[in-house]
Amino acid sequence: MTIASGLRPRLLVLVLGCLPLLARAQSGAAARGEVHGADGAPLPGAVVRWLLPGGVGGPTGTTGAAGTFALPFPAQASKRLIVSALGYVADTVAVPAGPTPYLRISLRGGAALGDVAVTARALAYSSKSVGSMQTISARDLTKSACCNLAESFETNAAVEVSTADAVSGAKQIQLLGLDGAYSLLTIDNQPALRGLSAPYRLGYLAGPWIGSIDIIKGTGSVVNGYEGISGQVNIQLKEPDLTDQLLLNAYVNDLGKFDLNAVASQRFNKKWSNVLLLHNDYLGNRVDRNGDGFLDLPLANQLNAYDKLKYKSGTGLVAELGVGAIRETRQGGQLNFREGIADSYRAAYGTNQTTHRYTAQARTSYTWPGRPFQSLGLLVNGTSHDFTSTYSFRQDSGPRQYDGHQNTGQATLLFQSVIGDARHTYRTGLSFLYDDYREHLGDGRSYLTDTPAIVDARENRRRTERVPGAFAEYTYNNAHNLTAALGLRTDYHNLYGWQLTPRFNLKYDVAPATALRVSAGRGFRVPNPIADNAAMLASAREYYIGPKLRPETAWNLGGSLTQYFQVLGRPATLVLDYYDTVFKNQLVADMYTSPQFIILDNLEPGARSFARSAQAEVLVEPLKGLQVKAAYKWLDVRSTYDGQLLPKPLTPQNRAFLNLGYASAFDKWRADLTVQWYGTRPLAHLPADGSNLGHAHGTGTTGLYYAPRYAAVNAQVTRAFKRLEIYVGVENLTNFRQPDPIQNAATPFSSGFDAAMVWGPVYGRLTYAGLRYRLE
Repeated sequence: MTIASGLRPRLLVLVLGCLPLLARAQSGAAARGEVHGADGAPLPGAVVRWLLPGGVGGPTGTTGAAGTFALPFPAQASKRLIVSALGYVADTVAVPAGPTPYLRISLRGGAALGDVAVTARALAYSSKSVGSMQTISARDLTKSACCNLAESFETNAAVEVSTADAVSGAKQIQLLGLDGAYSLLTIDNQPALRGLSAPYRLGYLAGPWIGSIDIIKGTGSVVNGYEGISGQVNIQLKEPDLTDQLLLNAYVNDLGKFDLNAVASQRFNKKWSNVLLLHNDYLGNRVDRNGDGFLDLPLANQLNAYDKLKYKSGTGLVAELGVGAIRETRQGGQLNFREGIADSYRAAYGTNQTTHRYTAQARTSYTWPGRPFQSLGLLVNGTSHDFTSTYSFRQDSGPRQYDGHQNTGQATLLFQSVIGDARHTYRTGLSFLYDDYREHLGDGRSYLTDTPAIVDARENRRRTERVPGAFAEYTYNNAHNLTAALGLRTDYHNLYGWQLTPRFNLKYDVAPATALRVSAGRGFRVPNPIADNAAMLASAREYYIGPKLRPETAWNLGGSLTQYFQVLGRPATLVLDYYDTVFKNQLVADMYTSPQFIILDNLEPGARSFARSAQAEVLVEPLKGLQVKAAYKWLDVRSTYDGQLLPKPLTPQNRAFLNLGYASAFDKWRADLTVQWYGTRPLAHLPADGSNLGHAHGTGTTGLYYAPRYAAVNAQVTRAFKRLEIYVGVENLTNFRQPDPIQNAATPFSSGFDAAMVWGPVYGRLTYAGLRYRLE
């Protein structure tokens, strides 16, 4: 027998064995069927997806108006479907053999559900969202102390957190290389912490209050407004009907700062529930570890409370009402500064801030019975934000005073439904924004030509905005591999006229485990020149604000590639993204041209301002219990300053990130290590600091002074018991410090004083300990 004749039987067996797979692979091969409720009525909008080995999802679809579906067979062999619908118990269905099986699936109502404990970890990067969305879960928030929102991003590579200045200790975030003012910050999907609250807003939300954080890069949905230029950060507060009955969190560090938090929920019955959130942080210890005569952190005391009441009718009506209040005081400056003594702001350098903030928000939605895809919602919120602040400035004129008051009211009416079937959905609605700003900035100086009108125009800024708007968004989902959302909103601004905001997002599944996303859109915001640059108040710079400021407008274009794969049989994710933000107009904060001033004015005609961001991130679990997250980010952020295109001060061009997390069996022990490496970044020193490090305008980038590279290492260990967790940690393990974070700290009333050029840690290594007590 020849070799060829011996191969024939084997080839025949191979071909016969492959016939079922070939039948599935042919064009149009699909599993088909219909989904009904327990009463036999069809269920439109039910989600049908393949269950594949390793948990990697294949083609996903939704049922049409008649409850029918057609789902293409995935590339990998599979015999099971997962079927779920809002208000029903999800079911896993076996698919019989055959090229085009037809299934009749009946789902039980959700009222029969008991308590369910979810132990699987959700994907950090959403596999379903049409936009590039990353979620920081409640579990992720326990990897660091997370006393407030600023510290909630320490184990995340997408958002950078930096110290605004070395006197106030305020924290700021950056997304895609742009300051936090360019990203829309929402709480429970309603815009919040806007305007004059920007300098300290990351300290106004306690970490233990947060259920999850969603980070969306690029322009998102038009439903959320026109302000998000670089992206959106949505903070989901803990829900009354889903959170623990009681959570107590206590934290203390070696600076003498402590935090106390309480989360208490009450379930009155099946319909009514409530959650009370309490927070207090206090630092009364005067600490100066670097020996420059200034407090490393300001003395501070914050009292913060929020209460959320929730109603669920069980027949489609859901309502929430939340109210909150904050009182905060801060005092910084030299160690010997004491407010209240005679001429205190001239005797020593000091700062003082007092803030009172009150908020209320309501959400009401109604979902049509039997039509889970159709709903009507009303979202309303209001804020009163009031603060006073004083900064030592010049001994001859006295302190610098910056006070502000903001009243804000917002309302959105939203309707969503489908066109024909679940492949075509739309959202449309109306919105209204009311903003009333009152600001005062004065330094006590007077001039011979001053009149009351001149002084009022120089020191006071008033602005009232009334913005009615309408929006519509259409989404196409072919239930196989393509989702596209096209949105358009138009708003009439009483000060700046009509504003048109188009936005587009597309997600295409190149393969079952490969997703390509593209986004493009326009953003619009009215800047607050002083609040957006409040860090400069802690310096000798004078503010020059242009007389005819215009709104900031920009286009953002970018996309990402997400690849889900396996390493040693465990799930892993690779994400590559690139975004380019181009400003048509921007409030440029120029600290280069005349170093004694911060010049705040419109982008010059014909000038350029842009931010380019590229990031590569990989998440793997090479061993059971061990999670590894590594990322590299490249930024190119530039603006034109008096005819020169220069990089934005204090923005590093390169950044690397590594997070290692280990959890033992049953999570009894958890350990986390985070390393962040920062490349060089340009500085805008005052030339009067005696070191000739100021920028000589006209010399381009060759005349810039750069901060050195450095790395910061954080670590934490947690021991969990039945209801108690004890954690200890260290920040800045290597004890790296920025040399002289305050220019001319010895002569704070000189023209060379500057506490705003902060690029590294101020107080060195920090150790802390805390506990969490949980009653489910």
